[in-house]
Amino acid sequence: MEFSLDLNEEQRDLRDWVHGFAEQVVRPAAAEWDEREETPWPVIAEAAKIGLYDFEFLANLWADPSGLSMCIASEELFWGDAGIGLAIMGTSLAVAGIFGSGTPEQMAEWVPQCFGTKEDPKVAAFCSTEPEAGSDVGAMRTRAVYDQATDEWVLTGQKAYATNGGIANVHVVTAVVDPELGSRGQAGFIVPPGSKGLHTARKLRKLGIRASHTADVFLDEVRVPGNCVLGGKDRLDERLARARSGQRSSGQASMRTFELSRPAVGAQALGIARAAYEYALEYAKTRVQFGKPIVENQAVAFALADMRMEIDAARLLVYRAAWMGRNNRPFTAGEGSMSKLKAGEVAVSVTEKALQILGGAGYLREHPVERWYRDAKIYTIFEGTSEIQRLVIARAITGASLR
Repeated sequence: MEFSLDLNEEQRDLRDWVHGFAEQVVRPAAAEWDEREETPWPVIAEAAKIGLYDFEFLANLWADPSGLSMCIASEELFWGDAGIGLAIMGTSLAVAGIFGSGTPEQMAEWVPQCFGTKEDPKVAAFCSTEPEAGSDVGAMRTRAVYDQATDEWVLTGQKAYATNGGIANVHVVTAVVDPELGSRGQAGFIVPPGSKGLHTARKLRKLGIRASHTADVFLDEVRVPGNCVLGGKDRLDERLARARSGQRSSGQASMRTFELSRPAVGAQALGIARAAYEYALEYAKTRVQFGKPIVENQAVAFALADMRMEIDAARLLVYRAAWMGRNNRPFTAGEGSMSKLKAGEVAVSVTEKALQILGGAGYLREHPVERWYRDAKIYTIFEGTSEIQRLVIARAITGASLR
């Protein structure tokens, strides 16, 4: 079989289709929704209408045996705008949580409800981080207690920084079932629409990705049916029994979800970086100083060369991790973390260089570079900080129990 790094025809068609939506619908709306700091429901509705926001679209991305389609679509959409992109793609994290731990019956019942319909689109939320448990998932305090008399789980606690938190149709919540087991005693739960006791105080105001809704979620004795524990109660009981006997378990609920999503998150960061690079390149070709375009100055040209090189290098790491994940190749050297770490830091450095190339103009809201600069920073923070990604990689390559 001939080796090739070319995208196949379906992947090229996907790239061009999503890019067209990003260029014609997302970019023209980006500044408005960033300024309003509100969920861009009209854009989500437009995405749903053309089939870019529904379970079928997401399933087709995941079905690609190369693993690249999710990354391709994510990069193009976030090239349009990160805030709107996350408003559209944020639901996929909750879906990944259901797919990572749920039964086929749970997937069939709950995943469609995460998206709603073309006529009435909904969003979903994955709730893991807590005020005292961000990178340290073992410090999670949200509790889930099984009420055998009613066959219900009772969830109590607080989740922080949840994308779509409080406005979601479906919330996927990680909680502690057995505190003595630490992170091995946690499980994921579906909180169905309209569940009493789930509420949010306010939408959080952020530096960037402002069109994406972020909020703390409070669970005040929220009762959910017994079959809402992801994977089912029997499987949970078996896993907890193994953990109590000292046997190795299959992993922790939040971490499994993040492992599935890291390459795609890296691709989002690539979209921001590429947008800034392309804008800076065109600006440098037309901006004249001292009688010539600034692109003819080595300092500017070398900066652009570095930006392009770093973007391409990060994309290769993202594609490798996506392929490995899709084909069940173990991340023996933390390859998933490598992809997210590199892409996130490249997004920060490239947007900063782009702003510098534009000079004073880059600092103004008349140009989108300042928005991309603000949006990029979150990619070194959420879904595992850069420091946590380095820890994962270091543990993998050394075998040491680093903390």
